[in-house]
Amino acid sequence: MELDYLLNFMARLAANNTTAWMAEHRADYQRARAACTELVRQVLARVAATDPDLANLTPADVMFRLHKNDRAHRDPEPYKRRMGAGLKLGGRHAPRAGYFIAIQPEGKSWLGAGTFHPTPEMLAAIRQEIHYSSDEFHRLRQAPELLRYFPDGLDTAGPQLTRPPRGYTADDPDLAWLRLKTFGAGRFYTDVEVLAPDFVDQLVAAIAAARPLVDFFNEALPGGQ
Repeated sequence: MELDYLLNFMARLAANNTTAWMAEHRADYQRARAACTELVRQVLARVAATDPDLANLTPADVMFRLHKNDRAHRDPEPYKRRMGAGLKLGGRHAPRAGYFIAIQPEGKSWLGAGTFHPTPEMLAAIRQEIHYSSDEFHRLRQAPELLRYFPDGLDTAGPQLTRPPRGYTADDPDLAWLRLKTFGAGRFYTDVEVLAPDFVDQLVAAIAAARPLVDFFNEALPGGQ
């Protein structure tokens, strides 16, 4: 698994983010993509053994395109600066909580667990579940095993409402959580950690630690158990 080549390619792409450069280095891209695919394949094989939601998924089901599909009008770069995948039931774009792997040089490789771009329907369902099952939610988000791999816990620095969501009061004891627009925990990996022999082990262990919280979110969603 050539993760060193993948990091090197992404660094070169960041410095030459144009369609012309990519056309000239298509073979390099394919080699880097193959390295990322192998990483994702190994992680999937390991986590699917204990998580039925991830069983039968292939790298093609979960890997994101490198090309920016929704590039802002003023964004001159056609390609993302990271390469990765979204591991969740139904594939990378399914309306579910899951796990997100991104490989990016200079210590920006990342693992996320939860839902970071939920639909309004998903947000409403998760907020309701937190409201109805507050004790369980707080137990899961503060679980020692989760915090071992995601020391910052559930992210509260992201986008959130300025007022209570519809149907909730300003004195709700869980208002700080109900106002969130994303529900996920994340952590970065240095390039040294990415290149370490146990990197796959670390990803698999972190995903396992986050699974109870991810399952909590998914149980709230349509089709949840």
